Amino acid sequence: MADMAVQPGHAFLDLVAVMDRLRSPGGCPWDARQTHRSLVEYLVEETYETVEAIETDDRAGLREELGDLLLQVVFHARLAQEDPEEPWDIDDVVEGIVAKLVARHPHVFAGEIAGTAEEVEANWHARKAVEKGRSSVTDGIPMQLPGLVLASKVLARSVAFIEPGGVSPGLEPARAAVQDIGDEAGFGDLLLALVAIGRDEGWDAEAALRGAIRRRIGTIKALEDSDE
Repeated sequence: MADMAVQPGHAFLDLVAVMDRLRSPGGCPWDARQTHRSLVEYLVEETYETVEAIETDDRAGLREELGDLLLQVVFHARLAQEDPEEPWDIDDVVEGIVAKLVARHPHVFAGEIAGTAEEVEANWHARKAVEKGRSSVTDGIPMQLPGLVLASKVLARSVAFIEPGGVSPGLEPARAAVQDIGDEAGFGDLLLALVAIGRDEGWDAEAALRGAIRRRIGTIKALEDSDE
């Protein structure tokens, strides 16, 4: 009788076992001295290297970088397992994200009717806000994120506040400015040109964008308050 197909994810157990060996007595001295804080720089580095592999369409590199990123997750979970006061392990991490995915996808697991992808994302953040006791869908976004990433996060969470017709307040002039741009490369060139213009005028593009984001968050919170 033919062997049953190997279950996807089986190799993950090998990674957990290797990490356990490295961290245990008789393992690796470097791994043994690491802490959550000491590993932060590696977590950030591996994240950016993963992003670079995606942006450069380096599929082999992406596979490798995802492995390095996964190692960071397993490493942190192994450290947490050793905590004398509040230990948890990789199973707790996995069980937590599984429960979260099921709870936040009722259109998949509970028969709820799904709308557009944008509506699904907005509903995700709304449910997250309720779960965490947040007063706004924008709460919990790390304000230390780079400006463009921060802007994308805020906009993604505020789909429900877009004006009828799909146009947010103040977007009309910007849409007119990009109407002749046909691809992402052209859009990137425009962004770079805007930064250059800002430099010529003595304006800090990052600070200007962050100011606009704060104003946007203020508008969202005002709209949320008006619905209460």
